[in-house]
Amino acid sequence: MTVPRALTIAGSDSGGGAGIQADLKTFSALGVFGMSAVTALTAQNTTGVYAVHEVPPEVVARQIDVVVEDIGVDAAKTGMLSSVPIIEAVADRVRHHRLDRLVVDPVMVAKSGAPLLRPEAQHALRAQLLPLALVITPNLPEAEVLLGRPIRGVKDMRDAARALRDLGPRAVLLKGGHLEGDPVDVFYDGDEFEQLRAERLSTRHTHGTGCVLSAAIAAYLSRGLSVREAVRKGKEFVTEAIRYGLPLGRGVGPCNPLFQWLRPDGAAGGGAG
Repeated sequence: MTVPRALTIAGSDSGGGAGIQADLKTFSALGVFGMSAVTALTAQNTTGVYAVHEVPPEVVARQIDVVVEDIGVDAAKTGMLSSVPIIEAVADRVRHHRLDRLVVDPVMVAKSGAPLLRPEAQHALRAQLLPLALVITPNLPEAEVLLGRPIRGVKDMRDAARALRDLGPRAVLLKGGHLEGDPVDVFYDGDEFEQLRAERLSTRHTHGTGCVLSAAIAAYLSRGLSVREAVRKGKEFVTEAIRYGLPLGRGVGPCNPLFQWLRPDGAAGGGAG
């Protein structure tokens, strides 16, 4: 029996809505065996991030090593990396193990506004990790930081996607959820653009959406899909995770990668897509 294997290299969310917890739920929902290399521990819930403890870079690297060498990795994703030494350690291990199907979610700020990437680490992320990615999944504020310029509409998004690809990744999914109207994401692989549209869902329970999307893309890549098809299906998956977001806590509730089985209305769902 061959089971698809996906690795998340990211921070831990003690509230379970984002980070490695959301990634592992997503992997399982999509029939993929999930593994993790924890980069940081956060004390976090639906109202904010209250403490961050970074894992030593050598321990981050060792987590990656032992997983790859024993179990194997069909695809991987990165999330919160927080510091220059951690980014350097991850980039070194990605190169060493030739993790070619890599999804980079350039996490910079939590949904609550708490910073998750040190300002001095932005250059390391741009210079060392983006060129190793099969696809990157920045939202508009992250793309603006990476490029040092504002992005105001779909035309700007197309220009930005082209400029982001020039930084080294083989493909770019630029998420447009911060713009007004129905969200439009722009995908660019160097050959052609594709606009991915979805309805604007009326919910505030969106914690972890970026993690779930990038994890879903990695899961589909581990199952052998092309990057374009993995992005399309990942977009469909996260839209449903938002649709069935969970009204937990006093703040921004989590989106729901287990929507097939766990729904706020109590209805039972079907199997993985």
